[in-house]
Amino acid sequence: MQNKTNPPHSHQFDEGNPLAQKKMLFAIILTAVMMVFEILGGWIFKSMALLADGWHMSSHVLALGLAYAAYKAARHYADDPRFNMGTWRIEILAGYSSAILLLVIAGLMAFHSFERLFFPVEIHYNEAIPIAILGLLINLVCAWLLHEGGHEHSHGHNYDHSHHHHEHGHSYEQHDLNHQAAFMHVVADALTSVFAIIALFAGKYFGWDILDSILGIVGSVLVARWSIGLLKQTGKTLLDADMDAPVVEEIREVIAGFGPKVQLTDIHVSRVGKGKFACFVALDTTLDLNPDQVRDAISIHEEIVHISVEINPITSG
Repeated sequence: MQNKTNPPHSHQFDEGNPLAQKKMLFAIILTAVMMVFEILGGWIFKSMALLADGWHMSSHVLALGLAYAAYKAARHYADDPRFNMGTWRIEILAGYSSAILLLVIAGLMAFHSFERLFFPVEIHYNEAIPIAILGLLINLVCAWLLHEGGHEHSHGHNYDHSHHHHEHGHSYEQHDLNHQAAFMHVVADALTSVFAIIALFAGKYFGWDILDSILGIVGSVLVARWSIGLLKQTGKTLLDADMDAPVVEEIREVIAGFGPKVQLTDIHVSRVGKGKFACFVALDTTLDLNPDQVRDAISIHEEIVHISVEINPITSG
């Protein structure tokens, strides 16, 4: 049996997101200041939508702080040998935790909205509306600060191997899930602010006080859906459940390109960064095959940044 042995090298495969980290700090400060105004305003002026928005903001401050701390921790422990495949999953863990928090927020939104539906209180519209509008403006500024968009990186590879010619044109998602979780909290907060403003105006000019609670319930459903989607994305990475990624089939195609005398007996693929993967392959072969040949063939796919190869020679006879 031949094993590919490499000298010590870095297992830090993700460069982090310094720009998002810097902008997130500003967003935390803005959100924290506005949170205080909205909680006080909602409590004084008896607006459930405004008070809920303020409390939601407090949880979003916590979520943004968690995302920021994850960036700092990932960079701080970047050279710590205890982390088998780098520190990127610290960010994923923060995103997962943030998604759980978002789900809790959705539950609280629904609970308090139903409560206010059956036990309405007087709302001071003239005082509450300006604070709600200011809250929305702060949310929009934070959303602008954190807006980065999803990155999608395309690879177009051509290579000749033996009798085969392969062309690959796959796109690989490179979302920063930690950033996405923080951004989602800000968007959820902005949505709550919009609903609060609509409810306050409807109550003031049309007497539709019930809309305050109804829109709170609608908002809770939307936020719950977003949080569940984020939980699925981050949970999949934390559980190392990426064997359905397109890159797995690409690796199989590469090995098949060596011909019928090379059999793939084991394969493991893990996500180790935004759009980056590590793989381990074990082969049985009657050929005099060097692990470097396999590594070179697989590494044509640039999204595969760490390759381990095990070759088990089989004597014919």
